Amino acid sequence: MLHRCRARAGMLMMMCSAKQVVLLTQAPTLAAPSIATLSHPANVCPSQDPNRSFVTMTTNNDPREVEAIFQRKRSLRSKLRKELQNMDPIRRSEEDIAIQSIVLGAPWFQASKILCAYISCAALREVDTSRIISEVLSKPVEVMEVGDPLDLFILPGLVFDKSGRRLGRGGGYYDLFLAKYQELAKKKKWKQPLHVALSYSLQIVKEGDIAVTSNDVPVDALVSPAGYIPISQVASDR
Repeated sequence: MLHRCRARAGMLMMMCSAKQVVLLTQAPTLAAPSIATLSHPANVCPSQDPNRSFVTMTTNNDPREVEAIFQRKRSLRSKLRKELQNMDPIRRSEEDIAIQSIVLGAPWFQASKILCAYISCAALREVDTSRIISEVLSKPVEVMEVGDPLDLFILPGLVFDKSGRRLGRGGGYYDLFLAKYQELAKKKKWKQPLHVALSYSLQIVKEGDIAVTSNDVPVDALVSPAGYIPISQVASDR
């Protein structure tokens, strides 16, 4: 069943200094000034109901336009799920290795003192993050509340394009989490973290294929087997 996935725990909060690692196996809802818990339990993958959309729409959107956008999202999700299910396991493993190697060697990763990364769910065909997490957790671990600004978010997704658009799996967990963190960072006058999504080659589509609303949070950069793809100026600078 896709609902259950060993080692799934939402987001992992990590302090990447040599002295301490911040570990939070539940996220992403955010309550200032600390990180709270996910609305789904640990070790359970998010709901795969393609008709569900958790993202709240703005009130000035035409209902017919909103439904058209959601229909395009559902169609694209269905297409990509099938492609990921049919992806050759050897190719997927090779791309997992390449993507994680790029992340681990990246200056923006090595310079991050506090980062937030997802724990990959193999049943969902998410890009593997086990090497990334193992690398960070090989340092001393201290469980604590996060009261300091984050440097980096490492994000999953179902579909991406090179303009920064990201389509999740329909739950809206990450968009909500990121939006709330952005609000908190603005209130605290923190520097916004770098948002980097990990993507298999087949998950990157041409610009215009992904329908978005104002509630969808874009990413700053992608990491695919082909390399690091900066999108925002912040990502280019790092």
